[in-house]
Amino acid sequence: MNATLRGCGMAGLCVLLALSGCGPKKDDSAKPAASGGGTQAHPVTIGLLMETYDVARWARDEEYFTRRAEELGARVVRAVANGDQDKQNQQADTFLTQGVDVLVVIPRDLKTAARIVKSAHEKNVPVLAYDRLILGCNLDMYVTFDNELVGYMQAKGVLEKVPEGNFILLGGASSDNNAALLRRGQMKAIREHEEATGRKINILDDSFLDNWDKEEARRKISNLLTRFKAEGKPVHAIIASNDGTAGGAIAALKAEGLAGSVAVSGQDAELGACRRVVEGTQTVTVYKPVRELASVSAEAAVMLAQGKLPEEIAASLNLKLHKLNNGARDVPSIFLTPIAVTKENMRDTVVKDGWHPEDKIYSETTASE
Repeated sequence: MNATLRGCGMAGLCVLLALSGCGPKKDDSAKPAASGGGTQAHPVTIGLLMETYDVARWARDEEYFTRRAEELGARVVRAVANGDQDKQNQQADTFLTQGVDVLVVIPRDLKTAARIVKSAHEKNVPVLAYDRLILGCNLDMYVTFDNELVGYMQAKGVLEKVPEGNFILLGGASSDNNAALLRRGQMKAIREHEEATGRKINILDDSFLDNWDKEEARRKISNLLTRFKAEGKPVHAIIASNDGTAGGAIAALKAEGLAGSVAVSGQDAELGACRRVVEGTQTVTVYKPVRELASVSAEAAVMLAQGKLPEEIAASLNLKLHKLNNGARDVPSIFLTPIAVTKENMRDTVVKDGWHPEDKIYSETTASE
């Protein structure tokens, strides 16, 4: 399920900045020292660098982030790179030239995005990575969900339905560090399950995709199903790393008449995935309360712009501060808690939290998204 919004080009970015009243950087003495987002003379300006809208949730991340930042008195200017890291790096340079006080980045390429941090620090602007770690740089702060726990929940949800047999582990984008963390959690759950039950999980394939792409996932699983069928190896479960790739896997299963008989995981609690969970073609999704992620990130960004240290920020938010090494330093990180969602607890989680209306999930519309 793709959002209809699409990113603006550089011309649109310039218009956005002009409308946002983002002018040259003021003297630091104009910045507020209190907990508010700024002063009338110099409200905090946040440069929000989005990678894409191609995953359905990102438009909602932006909406919630902007709303919370504005409640704090800050201004948000944003640009969308449409999956192009070079473009995102250029957009960051534009924001820095315009005088933003802090950058919040959802990167495409976790290594190349390090240039954004280097350029920002040359102008004494802090950088917060949003839900994707930026590697190999002196990143100021990282806010995300516990992605290893997400992977663990995905595998546990599948193992509860299929305690042994032939599994495919469908990894996310090979360039995304989160995909590696998810895999670590998945393997941890499988090892624990085998040790506790004595049952064997036979992993037929554990490769990663190039992108978090539904169609790429569909082609991958379709080819694997054909191959393993010829080898006499029935597939009993697919641990897919998000709902988009789960949708692609289920489309491939449906073409073979196997949808509903093979357990499939996902994450993000997309509407189509929630419908599939209810109808029984998807076993589990993992809900990451995006409103909380966006709110915490907005508050942290404002405080970073005010010169507060990550330790102070975490204490102010009453959250534990972790350290996650990105290859260059132990990055101060906040890990939020995800929620495994099945048919049994759908109403008590996704519906109760207002993520999707009940009638949309339980409508008779098919979950082919």
